[in-house]
Amino acid sequence: MTRRVYAGSVPIGGGARVSIQSMTNTDTRDREATLAQIRQLAGAGCEIVRVSVYDDACADNVRFLVDNSPVPLVADIHFDYRLAIKSLENGISKLRINPGNIGSEANVRKVADCLKAHSAPVRIGVNSGSVEKDLMQKYGGPCPEALVESALNHAALLENCGFTDIVLSMKASNAADTVKANRLAAQKCDYPLHIGVTEAGTAKMGSIKSAIGIGSLLLDGIGDTVRVSLTGDPVNEVYAAKDILKAVGLRKDGIDVISCPTCGRTCIPVGEIADKVSAAFSDLTSPLTVAVMGCVVNGVGEGSHADIGIAGGRDGGILFRKGKPPVTVRGDLAEILIEAIKQELGSK
Repeated sequence: MTRRVYAGSVPIGGGARVSIQSMTNTDTRDREATLAQIRQLAGAGCEIVRVSVYDDACADNVRFLVDNSPVPLVADIHFDYRLAIKSLENGISKLRINPGNIGSEANVRKVADCLKAHSAPVRIGVNSGSVEKDLMQKYGGPCPEALVESALNHAALLENCGFTDIVLSMKASNAADTVKANRLAAQKCDYPLHIGVTEAGTAKMGSIKSAIGIGSLLLDGIGDTVRVSLTGDPVNEVYAAKDILKAVGLRKDGIDVISCPTCGRTCIPVGEIADKVSAAFSDLTSPLTVAVMGCVVNGVGEGSHADIGIAGGRDGGILFRKGKPPVTVRGDLAEILIEAIKQELGSK
């Protein structure tokens, strides 16, 4: 089991549930726009949000963002240790840095002392584009072994300053190297691991890469907090992360719509109904499994583990609930199922 640290009130590692992270893509100098996006992310289910802090104006805005954010915030710092200290003094819950790029040992010690004073952890983030030249020469490129050695070397800089509340992340832009790096790190250390495939791409392909990389590690029991990196609206990252956690069985909250792939026996517009039901209950927080099946030949049986569901028939459909006899229904099957779900939720 990994160590446990806290980003504000959110535990990371030590057996805590895997938390969901994302990052704003607004200019942090625009505090209102950044706060609005933080709130959107939190509303979608994000539990930790990272913001870029690249100059003094950004660091000055940290206080306002922290005071108004519904979730803990992480300051993303590169090169300037003074911005790390300023962010901590303004209440940031966690830092993301590479100790090796913020200057001398004396600067690293200043940051470590400030982290300790404010009881904040740090994430050391290494990706395939940030591996040091000597390690690139040693390994012939940014391979998983190089990523892990780089991260552990950075961690040692903080450990030498007496600071141990460290989270590691080793990310590549392909799933295979990401998985290999984190499996290796899990063998070598007990730091909590922040997992994700970096620069995964646009929503479609990026979600697939992330599901493979993050999902493989989570099924191995590796990973304490996740970020799905997608180009575009970061809210999509949160939805993708939630879906991955549900798919590997680590989250049960919210609606889980299962639907058949359809075949020649399909009697109803399965995809259309599934989409309408998913949209109608996108904000649901309690766990509910809903089945939308194309025919009655296999549908009721294959969807029997769902809490509620519908299977298509030639002249309507079969509505079924767990523990109750199925009922024949006719009309707008999407609306019938939605109303039945509302009744089901109201009875709990």
